[in-house]
Amino acid sequence: MNYLQETRGLTFENYQALWKWSVEELAEFWESLWMYFEVIEHAPYERVIQGEGMPFYRWFEGAKINYAEHLFRYAQDDRPAIVFKSERHDLVEISWAELRGQVAMIQQYLRDLGLKPGDRVAAFLPNIPEATIAFIAAASMGVVWSSCSPDFGTNSVLDRFRQIEPRVLFAVDGYTYNGKPYDKREEVKRLKESMPSVEKVVLIPFLNAQADFSEIPDVILWNHLYRGDTPPLRFEPLPFAHPIWVLYSSGTTGLPKAITHSHGGVLMEHLKYLAFHNDVHEGERFFWYSTTGWMMWNFVQASLLVGATIVLYEGSPAYPDLNALWAFAERAKINHFGTSAPFIVACMKKGLSPKEKYDFSQLRSVSSTGAPLPPEGFDWVYEQVKDDVWLCSMSGGTDVCTAFVGGCPLEPLYEGEIQCRALGASVEAWDEEGRSLIEEVGEMVITRPMPSMPVFFWNDPDNKRYLSSYFEKYPGVWRHGDWIKITERGSLIIYGRSDATLNRQGVRIGTAEIYRAVDKVRGIEDSLIVNLELPDGSHYMPLFVKLEEGVHLDEALKKRIKTQLRSDYSPRHVPDEIIEVPEIPYTISGKKLEAPVKKILMGMDAGKAASKDSLKNPSALDFFIAFRSRKLHG
Repeated sequence: MNYLQETRGLTFENYQALWKWSVEELAEFWESLWMYFEVIEHAPYERVIQGEGMPFYRWFEGAKINYAEHLFRYAQDDRPAIVFKSERHDLVEISWAELRGQVAMIQQYLRDLGLKPGDRVAAFLPNIPEATIAFIAAASMGVVWSSCSPDFGTNSVLDRFRQIEPRVLFAVDGYTYNGKPYDKREEVKRLKESMPSVEKVVLIPFLNAQADFSEIPDVILWNHLYRGDTPPLRFEPLPFAHPIWVLYSSGTTGLPKAITHSHGGVLMEHLKYLAFHNDVHEGERFFWYSTTGWMMWNFVQASLLVGATIVLYEGSPAYPDLNALWAFAERAKINHFGTSAPFIVACMKKGLSPKEKYDFSQLRSVSSTGAPLPPEGFDWVYEQVKDDVWLCSMSGGTDVCTAFVGGCPLEPLYEGEIQCRALGASVEAWDEEGRSLIEEVGEMVITRPMPSMPVFFWNDPDNKRYLSSYFEKYPGVWRHGDWIKITERGSLIIYGRSDATLNRQGVRIGTAEIYRAVDKVRGIEDSLIVNLELPDGSHYMPLFVKLEEGVHLDEALKKRIKTQLRSDYSPRHVPDEIIEVPEIPYTISGKKLEAPVKKILMGMDAGKAASKDSLKNPSALDFFIAFRSRKLHG
């Protein structure tokens, strides 16, 4: 605000006035950020923004930049670039010089293979420094990055990576979670054999350096890439809209959406959000518990943009107990501690009091995302973690790789609420007719473009999936799929998903993945899954199954269902309960009524949740109405 007054003569009474200007004067706002952050440009832009309507806007056309180049701007010899610990490895620090040298080595290897801007690499890696190094190397030369966590099942990984046809696969031999080792060599072998586009597998022996890797075709070990003198690190000047990574968000039908972001879009957004809404300062240590399959991993890498040190943890947040991450926060001297609402709720329910055991004098903020944080969670943080910490709850998505709403150092914090709409994010709550609401629950929409909106979905040449994902309900306006309420003072409350996408421990899962696995289980005729965000901050994900005639839902069948889901996808895909139903409700056009069933279970009147005239079998809803009364509402 001081900068805008000094350079442009603009004065703002408060944050809300600044926010209003940022969404009404988009070109002036985003250009002011370009100047404020002194973006490194190899060619100037012609115009800040041009286009005919969302999502078809073009930002900073003509500019040539590189996201990775900005990651090294604040490199210093007196502080580490990365701090890392895992269940099996003690805390280590990686200097900026080491980071630069290792990135340069990987970059040279990719160049030697002939990779060029626009080619893809994929990573089947846990949250380890090698993932950060490989990503920066790819981005530095315009190669498109994509990653999945190794707790994903092979089919789930293939559903994602085969869409983008990577030339190189970075992978691990295995990992440890909850003290248990998981050997992934067979999965890596199958990934290679199932993706003809992959020319080389770069394997990191994370679980066992003495293991036999000869069965994996075209494999080279990570440490064999380090040969001779360190080459110079070069940064390829790229158009603003050049793809930087592909993230995945599963819908209710088809393969996961391959959401493609741009170098320039995420650069501008991450600079803005980390500097202003997370208030991260140069030299501070920034942590977020994440896996490489969640957009928060990409967001963590961005903390280097503002001169912070990345803090990484690989393993279970509850091993050997729920104090593990709090102990790590003390030891790693974390300034900004990022986690999920379910983790905070779990600590609260367990009766933990971290402040009694650990020194949090360095801790400035606790950030929460992945699900709405209930008021009791706010109380617990201030009572049991630190009474003068800043709790900055936030909400955004894979779709933009940032938060639409979050923290503000200038605004008060109200229990159970998110402080503000982020600068440049034109967030509103709308009713069914598209009217803007204040102090009422409505659909979360974005009415003006943001530069970090996807440039496209991979393999979606006519933008059909892109348009149907966000712009089907309100043409030209982004519908995000959350229920929100905006208060008169500009703060927000999020009530969970308004669509059928499953928000599981902060990771969005498509119902299509559940059905694909359940369909393989003999005896299951049909199924329907929903995830409910309950008032206490916990989640409940029941799977409703219709059985074939003569089949009984015994423990053996339940075990087969759970094993199939865990094997094909991940532990997050396993439901909390499996319930037999007489029939699954469908529309006349043949669509399962996932969102209406969720609304009924959340307490909405069935007549408002679904029009009986549009249903193929309206009596199928009777079970869910009775189930809600019996199970969820006493």
